[in-house]
Amino acid sequence: MTGWTSPTHIVLLLLIALLLFGAKRLPEIGRALGTGMREFKDSVTGHGPAERPELPPADTTTTAASASEHERERETV
Repeated sequence: MTGWTSPTHIVLLLLIALLLFGAKRLPEIGRALGTGMREFKDSVTGHGPAERPELPPADTTTTAASASEHERERETV
């Protein structure tokens, strides 16, 4: 086999990663990489638990009431 897909090249890359990151960090890196790939796949396909429900529309009466309270405070000052 040629290229980076031969078994000796893959083992060499894994050993370099082990030396660079250490034995404690490799499982964390693999877990984070897997989670990121899963989230990317879910966002591309549009499926999965990452879909968020829409927020309800903003209540305009609350903002009008708070604005009038500010105007009253300015008048009293």
